Amino acid sequence: MSGEGGLDASLSLRDAIRRAGAVLAAAGIAQAEGDARFLVLGLLGLSSRDLALDGHRPIGAEAPRLSEALARRVAGEPVARILGAWEFWGLPFALGPDTLVPRPDTETVVEAALAALPDRRAPLRILDLGTGSGCILVALLSELPNATGFGLDRSEAALHTARANAEANGVGGRACFVRGDWCAALRGPFDLVVSNPPYIAAAIIAGLDREVAEHDPRAALDGGADGLGAYRQILGALGQGGILAPGAPAILEIGYDQAESVRAIGVASGLRSTGLFQDLAGRDRALSFVH
Repeated sequence: MSGEGGLDASLSLRDAIRRAGAVLAAAGIAQAEGDARFLVLGLLGLSSRDLALDGHRPIGAEAPRLSEALARRVAGEPVARILGAWEFWGLPFALGPDTLVPRPDTETVVEAALAALPDRRAPLRILDLGTGSGCILVALLSELPNATGFGLDRSEAALHTARANAEANGVGGRACFVRGDWCAALRGPFDLVVSNPPYIAAAIIAGLDREVAEHDPRAALDGGADGLGAYRQILGALGQGGILAPGAPAILEIGYDQAESVRAIGVASGLRSTGLFQDLAGRDRALSFVH
């Protein structure tokens, strides 16, 4: 596809990025220039250095593929979905239809977990509930050289993606991925439990940005009628004992307005609330508990 909305084969890499940015801006896409750069370089497997050194060369036979990707972005598909991969904690992660796109906000969970561990070289056992792409667990294992991790998810397709990501990031030998529903049939104790559960109230999902509502897996978003269903299951199970080792932290991502509600669920389940953590925008993003 070339012409209006497309990219001509004669365009240089630099001009293709400029043209793509203009098309995205005209379509009302926020951060159009950045998205254009990510799309062109990402699809061609190029770095910023490649662009600096070889930005004059024509895109040639890649024009149809880049034009198709540009059309998908104009239609509202996120860049990460088009590329099929995204970065988290400085590591690359493949994506699948059953996995969320890793977001910078979720790095708050990793930061809080690492801050709660007194010895990063200890032989820790980590449990990641609703592992998705495996980004939280893999990031933690990359920082904890003697830890082993268990990623639990209801989706077999997500587990396949998570296994591949663990292998690709060099921690596959210390990671195990299991199909299951939250804490059911799990045997502890674990030295750390982490989770980014679904926490969007079901009724408002359709009104979210189309990049989320139309492209993220609903099962990874839908937290039930009030958005708190997964927290009741997770914190209720942790409060029964046997999963968390004595004094071990559980770190859960939350919605920006859910801190008090989730804290109350944890306390009612017999857990002690030990910390509230903010993301880079200063919004409440994670809570920690101990049994």
